[in-house]
Amino acid sequence: MINLYKEDFKEKDDFLIYNLGKINIVFSTAKNDRSFNRHKDYGINNLNSIVDYFNLKDIEYLNQIHSDKVYIYNGDETLKKEEGDALITNKEETAIGVFTADCVPIIIVDEKNNTIAAIHSGWRGTFNSIVLRTLEKMEYEFNIDKDEIKVFIGPHIRQCCYEVSEELKEDFIDRTNINEDILFKGRNLNLEECILNDVRKFGVKENNIYSLKLCTYCEDEVKLYSYRKSVGTYGRLFSFAFIK
Repeated sequence: MINLYKEDFKEKDDFLIYNLGKINIVFSTAKNDRSFNRHKDYGINNLNSIVDYFNLKDIEYLNQIHSDKVYIYNGDETLKKEEGDALITNKEETAIGVFTADCVPIIIVDEKNNTIAAIHSGWRGTFNSIVLRTLEKMEYEFNIDKDEIKVFIGPHIRQCCYEVSEELKEDFIDRTNINEDILFKGRNLNLEECILNDVRKFGVKENNIYSLKLCTYCEDEVKLYSYRKSVGTYGRLFSFAFIK
């Protein structure tokens, strides 16, 4: 796995941008207090502004429900009202993205076949291997090349700050078969390790896995939104990718 830091990205306003030729991976920040809450008018306006900002034709996202449901956007009709947590497309000039405020955003890229995916993986999605399910669907529907696949893990609440119940701890240990000393520190869960376990199981090369080392809860240098850190109201980050 390759660790990425803020300096590895192009910073433009409140976006961290990673360019892969025709494909761009973008993680929003809370630098300008801009929130992407799809249930608020200001959030919809901020989402729609991405189209003009990046000179795109459209933007797509799902009504997230902490599931393992994966959709394919083929350009025929919008999926904005569909309930699910992962979106795949090969359509150019359309951003696909996910909302987070501690959960893990994952972007998957196959440059060879011009296919991208955006995944929202909270503890439930992680527990149910939504990333592995997305990779399998990409392979079945788009014949992705395992040797070319790149996986980007974005800002989320990390093991340093993510304490769970004893019951959930036992469930994760039983489910994943990951060494407890790696998966937990006390009751602090390493969501990323679960995701890495599924990504490696699928066959993604180690040097094609990238992790942006930012914790939404305790990061000081980069302002981010965190559900656990907030008191009442909290903003939403939007992590997305597009093909041009």
